[in-house]
Amino acid sequence: GDVALDDVDAIFMAGGHGTVVDFINCPTLKAAIESMYNSGKVVAAVCHGPVCLTDCVKEDGTPLVEGKTVSGFTNTEEHVVQKQDLVPFLLEDKLKALGATFERADDWNSKVAVDGKLVTGQNPQSSTDCAKKVIELLA
Repeated sequence: GDVALDDVDAIFMAGGHGTVVDFINCPTLKAAIESMYNSGKVVAAVCHGPVCLTDCVKEDGTPLVEGKTVSGFTNTEEHVVQKQDLVPFLLEDKLKALGATFERADDWNSKVAVDGKLVTGQNPQSSTDCAKKVIELLA
């Protein structure tokens, strides 16, 4: 059934290559993220999950990630797994193009960026740390 966003304190988008199909151009997810973000609630995504943020905008119409510090699956990690030609865009490049400051660790090491209530993680190795940051923000 439908989720009442008023009853939810955080939204967390997991990663995986499936997200580059499922999370892009998804009006329902876009609306949920924008509603949560604009209500001051926690929005989190890890690995390829931050692809969902590329469609989202703030209340003033600017990209949600503009001026924000974020992380996500890096260009070099995408090349290592040889999927760079299968994804619609390289996530690191797209986030930077939208005006985000992109932070990263060395490939396959955990990196979590926290900017206000926006929490993003670089790769699968960042999943636990990303979830812990969400829990800290909710405490």
